[in-house]
Amino acid sequence: MNTRSIEGLAGAHPPTISEPRNDNVRVFGLDVHRWVFPLSLLLILAFTVYSMSDPAGAGAALNKTKNWTIENYDWFYIVAGNLFVLFCFLLVVTPLGGIRIGGAKARPEYGMVSYFSMLFAAGMGVGVLFWGVAEPVAYFTDWYKTPLGMTKMTPEAARAAMGATMFHWGLHPWAIYCIVALVIGFFAYNRNLPNSMRSGLQPLIGKAYAGWIGHVVDVFTVALTAFGLATSLGLGALQATAGMHHVFGTPNSFGMQVGFILFVMLLAAYSLGAGMNAGIKLLSNINMVLAFALLAFVVVAAGFVSFVAGLGTTTVDYASHFLPLANWIGRTDKEWFHGWTVFYWAWWASWAPFVGMFIARISRGRTIRQIVVTVMVAPTLVTLLWMTAFGGNAIAQVVAGNGALAGGIKDVTLTLFQFLEALPMAKLTSVLAVLLLAVFMVTSVNSGCLVVDTLASGGKEDTPALQRIIWAVLITLVCLTLFVVGGDGALKAAQAGAISLGLPFMVLMFILMLGLTKALLEERRAAAR
Repeated sequence: MNTRSIEGLAGAHPPTISEPRNDNVRVFGLDVHRWVFPLSLLLILAFTVYSMSDPAGAGAALNKTKNWTIENYDWFYIVAGNLFVLFCFLLVVTPLGGIRIGGAKARPEYGMVSYFSMLFAAGMGVGVLFWGVAEPVAYFTDWYKTPLGMTKMTPEAARAAMGATMFHWGLHPWAIYCIVALVIGFFAYNRNLPNSMRSGLQPLIGKAYAGWIGHVVDVFTVALTAFGLATSLGLGALQATAGMHHVFGTPNSFGMQVGFILFVMLLAAYSLGAGMNAGIKLLSNINMVLAFALLAFVVVAAGFVSFVAGLGTTTVDYASHFLPLANWIGRTDKEWFHGWTVFYWAWWASWAPFVGMFIARISRGRTIRQIVVTVMVAPTLVTLLWMTAFGGNAIAQVVAGNGALAGGIKDVTLTLFQFLEALPMAKLTSVLAVLLLAVFMVTSVNSGCLVVDTLASGGKEDTPALQRIIWAVLITLVCLTLFVVGGDGALKAAQAGAISLGLPFMVLMFILMLGLTKALLEERRAAAR
């Protein structure tokens, strides 16, 4: 049977998988897994107490672990990232791409606009908003080394800065997210297995996936997701309040930071209680409208003609620097390579469980080919637009000596607002930037809480709304506790811990890829009979 005849048919006759046993317990109106839920809570609480009791010591120990993994396994991170991109490409061009998540009769629940808005907002909305100016300027001015050892403040440095920024925010991170989404989505919606990471082990270890091995995988994933969210929430609060202080003179105080965190939590709790359509979908759509409004303003204010020309230049920069940046052998820019690329790959891995599972949840009804193309290509194209408008024009401000960025980066949390200061209506656009930061954070917390709740409830999606809200409150309390006791040091300790766990998670991803490949080949053979 050729590719065309398989398109949309695979899944019609999948191999029989027995109904997974129910290991859940109902207590106080909650519906949770008898092992994953309590063990996850214990692990989260133990790590929080450890970070609180000695923030400096915890930070030093975890940073030492993080630096050790980056120093010794830099090759593994880069090889893994490259293979993930290659694997996704093969899924698109082979007949396996025609397999439909959910079976032959499944159809998408969300239209393309809402689908893209939700996956982009969950995946990297906050990061693109914050680093869209800071990262290209950092590379161009040698804020912390330059990519490929370029001489700073030169035309070559500008090209390398844009190429490296796109490399970090383009195909590679979305390939990591996409593979996790396909693993979870296929086994949950085509094989009727729990909606969790453990299900990807079933083709390799059989019924043992439901035992202690699966429990360890899910507890590990819950902890990784919870601390990734908590640290992002806390560090995002530092950025937002610093921006408001710079623009409006509001206090950049501990009280403001706590208030911002609580504001995000309240919005997240409301959105989670409202459900997917009335909550997350609505917020994501609003956020994308606001983001494109800010993008359109920057394009017009900074010059439409230069933006169009910059699009072509940035595309060429990305393509021409792709292979040199994807190489790990004989690098002469080791400090930059470790401090940026390897760090990013570990951080994307720490976000992959909740972003991937969230993508899986909203992708039912689409073929693997449709999912891969949408998840990898569409965000990369939008990132290309964003980085050209913000990063390219920010470098132009530095070269021209225009505005606060002319002197380079003094405070990385302020670069976006300093960039907007050099354009008309700076106050208005700065308000919009803070609002975008807040709502992007809400959508990230929402998707993360949905994932943590699903894992902690044995893979169930139809859990009580109160249960999802409890996770939002718990993750916020973890963030506040770390913030109150240890401040920035405790938050960065937790971040270093999450990044250190990125290495074993990437190893797990390779195992899950093997399980997915085996299952997809079985699915194709079943459809061809």
